[in-house]
Amino acid sequence: MNARIHRTEFAWAIGLLLITPTQLWAQNSWREPTVYRVAEADWNGAVLANGQPDVQGHWSNTVGNHNNMVDPQGNFPYDDNNEPQAPRPNRENRAPSRLVAPADGEFPFQPWARALQQEFAAHLFNAFEPQYVEPLARCAPGGPTKSLMWHGFEIRQDANHVLFLFDSGTRVIHLDDKPVLHGNISLWNGDSRGHWEGNTLVVTVANHNAKSRFGRTGEFVSENATLEERFIFESSGNRFLYQGTYTDPTVLTAPITFEIPVRRITAESELDGWNNITFPVNFADSGRAPEIEAYERTCAENNANHGAESAVAAH
Repeated sequence: MNARIHRTEFAWAIGLLLITPTQLWAQNSWREPTVYRVAEADWNGAVLANGQPDVQGHWSNTVGNHNNMVDPQGNFPYDDNNEPQAPRPNRENRAPSRLVAPADGEFPFQPWARALQQEFAAHLFNAFEPQYVEPLARCAPGGPTKSLMWHGFEIRQDANHVLFLFDSGTRVIHLDDKPVLHGNISLWNGDSRGHWEGNTLVVTVANHNAKSRFGRTGEFVSENATLEERFIFESSGNRFLYQGTYTDPTVLTAPITFEIPVRRITAESELDGWNNITFPVNFADSGRAPEIEAYERTCAENNANHGAESAVAAH
C-alpha cells in the first residue's frame, strides 16, 4: 500500500471520530458558554453506607469536546485538507479556555515544546509518521483530564474506590491504604490516591505515562509532571467542577490548572450524540423508575455511530 492511500484512509478514520464544534453547537443545547461554579463545602446529599458522598451515575462535561482545550468551541486550527482555518470571531456564547491558570488561558510551553505541539496539530489529518497519530484515535486512554471531555462517562463507587468508566479506558481512584505502584510502572490514566473533604474528592496522581495529549491540538506534558485534582460535587448531585493542576518543569514554564464543568445525565437529558451518548431504560412494567445506560463503548470493534446500531439491535 502506498503512503498516499495510507494517509487518505487515516484521514477518513479520523473523520468518523471528529465532529466540528460548529456542528455540535447547532445540534443541541447541552453545551454552555459559562462555567457552572461549585464551591467547596460540607456534603449534604446522598451517601454510601459508610457515609461517603454518593456520586454514582452518568456524567458529561458541558463546554464542548477535546478538539481544542484552550478554545473548546472555536475552530480547529486546521481542516481535514490540512489547510489553516481562521479563528472563530469572539461571541457571547463562546466558552472560555479550560485553562484558568495561567490567567491568559494558554499553555506556558517552553519554546521546544511549543514547536512540537504545533507540529502535532499540523499533522493531525496527515499523520504520515507514528508520532503524529493522536493516541485517542487508536482508542488509547485519554488521560486523567482529557477523558472528562470525551463523550460522557459513568462513575461507580464502593467504600474503597471511585471508578470512572470512560469510552476509552477506565480509571480507579483508591480511597484505601493500598500501597502505591512502584516507580517503574506507568499508566495512561496514572495511579490515583484520593480522600473526601466534605463535598470534594481530593486526588493525587502518580505514575502517569504522559502518552496521552490534552486535545487534538497536540498539547502535552512529560512523564515528570505531577497532577493534583479536586472533584467538587454539588450536594444536589446534579453538577461537579473538576480542577486539575499539572506541574512540569520539563515542558512548562509555570504550572497549569484546568477547570471542567460537569453535569449529571438523567432520563430527561437531551441526547446529542457527543456529550450524552446514553439511552433511558424503561422499567415501567416492574414499577421501577427509568434508568440510564450507556451505548456500547465507542472504542469497540465495528462500533460506528457510538454503538447506536448495537443498542437498536438489542431492543
